[in-house]
Parts: sequence; C-alpha cells; structure tokens
Amino acid sequence: MRFQTPLVPARLLRRYKRFLADIRLEDGTEVTAHCANPGSMMGLAEPDSRIWVEPNDDPKKKLKYGWRLVEHEDGGFTCVDTGTANRAVKEALIAGQIAGFEGYDQVLPEQKYAEKSRIDFLLRGPDLPDAYVEVKSVTLSRQPGLAEFPDSLTVRGARHMADLAQMRAEGHRAVLLYLVQRSDATRVTVAADIDPAYATALRDAQARGVEVIAMGAEISPQGITVGAPLPFALPDA
Repeated sequence: MRFQTPLVPARLLRRYKRFLADIRLEDGTEVTAHCANPGSMMGLAEPDSRIWVEPNDDPKKKLKYGWRLVEHEDGGFTCVDTGTANRAVKEALIAGQIAGFEGYDQVLPEQKYAEKSRIDFLLRGPDLPDAYVEVKSVTLSRQPGLAEFPDSLTVRGARHMADLAQMRAEGHRAVLLYLVQRSDATRVTVAADIDPAYATALRDAQARGVEVIAMGAEISPQGITVGAPLPFALPDA
C-alpha cells in the first residue's frame, strides 16, 4: 500500500483531542494535522518526536496534513494511522500473500454480520468455508521487541470476539488478524493489564475456535506492506 501523496518530515509539538496534532514542518511552519488514531498512542506522542505527515490539497478537508508515521531513533517506523492496516491487508489478501487465505478469490470489505457489527473482510472461495476476518492495528510496545494490543480500553474489541465466535459456531472460519505496524516488533501479545476484559474475551474466543494470526509490516515513508508472520501468545491468565 503506497501513500497517495509523498510524506514529508516534521516534528510533533503535541497531540490532543485524540484526532488532532500540532506539528512543525521542516521550514518552521506550525500547522495542525489530523491524527487517525482513536487509541492512547502510548509512547508514540512524545513532543519533539520526528514524524512523517501526508499533505493533501483537497478543498473539502479543513486540515491539510495527516499524521502517518513516527520515526524511531534507530531509523525504524511505527504507523499511527489505524486505517492503513485494512488497506495493506486488503492488498495482501487480494494478492494471495497471507498464508491460509490463498484459495479465496473474493475479498469483500465492511460486510454486516452478527447483530450490530461489520466485519473488516468477508472472504469467499470455491469449496471453502466463508472466512470472517477482523483486522487490528497494533502499535503499542512497552518491552523491546514485544508488540501489544490494545493500548487503551476497547469495549468494541471485546464485542467483536463474541461476534467472531458466533460465526465459528455457525460453521464459518473466524479470524482475528493483528497487523503490527511497528518495524521493531518480533512477537505479539495482549495487554491484559490495560484491558483485562479484552484478554478474557479473546481467550474465550480462541477456545471456541477463533483463529488468531499476527503479521508484521514493512514500513517506510513510501508505503506499508504486510510482512512475515509473527509469533502470538496470550499472557498467563
């Protein structure tokens, strides 16, 4: 998934009201950028962080920049735009690049299912059970190499676990796919101390047959692609 417009570097001044960030461009201009991330962004919103933003010239948009990446001191990146996860996964699914989904030739985004939910992707293929795939963008890391989800309470996330378990009970595949949008992660877990209810819901969903997949990502100011699988393990109950 390539960014539509080339990203430009900036410095973060502050992030506030969840979806707003004041930034300083390289020429010294200070502007407000859109931050497409509803989470806490723990460890990723420190003032003076080097970030990358995407300009736009859409007259309908009030904010002319969108915050996409945080650059790490080692030169790696974290993508803070949660919407890029679905776009990158969609491209990989269509191209048959994610193991276990190669036979699915229909990739249907944002399909209604269960009672009041939408699944990120419904996959269909000849002689295959329907696969309901929920994608989660993972950006939190509090230990070197360990990526964690979520970074804040997510009642909606716990509800999705029950919906996926329902699809599995009806004979379909139900898959939770964590896309780790950090270049420094080597393994994935659940932040049970941040949201114990989510950890419990996931543990129950796995016991009921919901599949869990974790994938890394290749990230640069040019774009994001789904990378290699990463090991996933729930913390001890």
